[in-house]
Parts: sequence; C-alpha cells; structure tokens
Amino acid sequence: MTPVSSHSPHGQSPLRTVQVLGGGNAGSSTHVRSLAAGLVARGVKVTVCAPSDAEYTYDFTGAGADHVHVPRSSDPVSVAALRTVCADADLVHAHGLHASFRAALALGGRRVRTPLVVTWHDRAHAEGARAHLLRVLERRVMKAATVVLGATSELVDGARRTGARDARLGPVALPARPGPPAAPEDPDRLRPKLRAELGAVDRPLLIAVGSLDRHRGYDVLLDAARVWRRLDPAPMVVVAGEGPLRGELQARIEGEGLPVVLVGSRDDVPELLAAADLVLLPSRREPGRSVLAQEALHARVPLVASDVGGVPELVGDAAELVSPGDAQALADAVVRLLDDPARRDELRERGVRQAATWPTEDETVAQVLSIYDELTQPTPLL
Repeated sequence: MTPVSSHSPHGQSPLRTVQVLGGGNAGSSTHVRSLAAGLVARGVKVTVCAPSDAEYTYDFTGAGADHVHVPRSSDPVSVAALRTVCADADLVHAHGLHASFRAALALGGRRVRTPLVVTWHDRAHAEGARAHLLRVLERRVMKAATVVLGATSELVDGARRTGARDARLGPVALPARPGPPAAPEDPDRLRPKLRAELGAVDRPLLIAVGSLDRHRGYDVLLDAARVWRRLDPAPMVVVAGEGPLRGELQARIEGEGLPVVLVGSRDDVPELLAAADLVLLPSRREPGRSVLAQEALHARVPLVASDVGGVPELVGDAAELVSPGDAQALADAVVRLLDDPARRDELRERGVRQAATWPTEDETVAQVLSIYDELTQPTPLL
C-alpha cells in the first residue's frame, strides 16, 4: 500500500496542493479527478481550480477535493482569483498549456517561490499567427515550471527543446470515463442489439472515436472506405465524435456513397468498442497517450493506428501500425485483419499483455506524490 504523504515543509499540516485545470480536455480532466481522489486518500489537501462546468462533469468535490471556480480566461481577474487560491499552497500542479500559463502568471513575482509542476498531456497545434502565440506560451511555461511531466517520451523531448529545466516522463493512468454506471445487462446480449442499431448486421463493424478535426485523419479514413466499399460484405464504419468537419465529411459520405456513419458524441463509447470488430485511429498527430488506443486494447479489440507521436510507445506490438496519411496502407491493413481471424486473436492477446504494462491509477498517484515530496521537503543543513 502506498504510504501517506509527508507533511508540509513546515511539518505542521498536511501537504497543501492546488490543481489548475483549463477544463477543456477530457483526458486531463479525468486525470485530475483520479489524482485528486488518490491524493486526498493519502492525506493531501487538494484544491481544484477549474471552470464550474468541469466540476459539474467530473465532480472533484466528490473525490474529496475543494473546488474553486476559475474561468478559462487569462484576464487579470481570473489570474488574481487563482493567485488568491495559491497563496497558501505548498505546491501548484497545472495541467495543459493554458492552465499552466495562468498558474505561471499567478505565481509570478511572489517573494516565496512555490514549486510549479506542469503536466503536458498533449501538445496544442495551430498554424500561422496562432502557432507563434502557442510557442511563446510554451516557452513561458517551461521557464516557469519547476518540473514538467510529459505523458509520452515525445512530449518530454518537446518540453526539453522548449526550455524546461527538469522534464520527466510522468505516467498517466486511464481512469474510467465519467458518467452514470453501466446498466447491469449482459454485454454479449447487448452487442448484437447495438450492432443492429448501427447498421452492422452480418457485416464487419469498424469504430473510430474522436473530435471531427483535421488532425484526426478522417479524410484519410474516408479515402480508405472507398476501398472497403468494394468488399462483400462491405464493412460499416462508425465515427463517434463532433467537430467543425462534420459538414464536409457528411457531404463526402453522401456524395461518394461511402459505408460510413457519423453518430455524433456518444456516452456509450465502451459499449461501442465492445461491439466492434476493429478500432481505427487514423490520426496525423498523436503526441499524447491516446485514450482510444488504450480503451481498444483494454476492450480486447484489434487496433489499426497511425504510426505517429506517442502511439508506438503506447501500444508496442499490440496493434497494426500504418503510415499517417496513407489511405491505401490503412485500407490494406483493415482488409488483411478482416481476412485473418488468427491475427486478430493474436492482437487481442498482445493487447492484454501491453495494457498490463501501463501505470495504474494508484501507481500514477504514488509517483506524482513522490515528486511533490521531493519538491517540498526542506533541504537538510550539512
């Protein structure tokens, strides 16, 4: 069992931490919720600074933390509110670029230096003037952070190149998705029902999950679907997610007669994955720990994914990897797997073994707590 945290540097009270969250990223929000619960269980006082809608969705107070509403804005009022909350903290831990920038502003100019830990779950992407602004924010955050934790080796390397003084690999577990508990129904009985609802009776079902944004590679997915359309029976591709490309993608699906359905945002992703024959991750970039890849392997569903970013490190030999942007390679990999039940079984078993190497929530909390203690323990006098 993981030991309870040390006391604060003054030895008079439990360690007081502030978790700063922008509130816009599901991966970082679930991580903070998990981290808060684990830290509170170990005697750490946790305050989560996040927008109220994040508290409503992730219930940080239900994990034993205090919640303080701090808007996403970096205006002086929001920064002042954050500075007030951080005034008595022994350590501040920010998650994501914009939350980290606000935390750096709030801690700047203080007479007593409070350690700032930054977790990089992903790296923001933009083009043109906005890309320049993001790089400026990154350099400012890296300079201010005492320790930067990258969820993948690529993010750690990026933090070092951007000027981080101390960048380390920081494990991030895969907590359960927020939402109501699953109905106590037999999943084997639900599978054919869900496949029927999705239009995948007597045909393979391929699932992709993620926002309908350019970097997700759904244009490549549609190009590959033109190849699958010639198969008998043609696989049904279901894409769960919303985003700015919905109109463009839907127009292509209808215009080219592709066997693809956009089902929007879903709160039953685990059930979708369990019903699938294959899971697809055609992203052009994926620097963080892909939640979909982790969920696919946990669900024992064969995964075909782009060989990009943090994906190879995450999945090892437990997935079929294809070059990003290569629709023919994606199509060929899917056709091979659909024709090879033995290979699909092999990937399922490899997925179980690979998932067993990932950090648990308890292990993640333990490592983060060890870093907190390292940064807040008084230096002994020689």
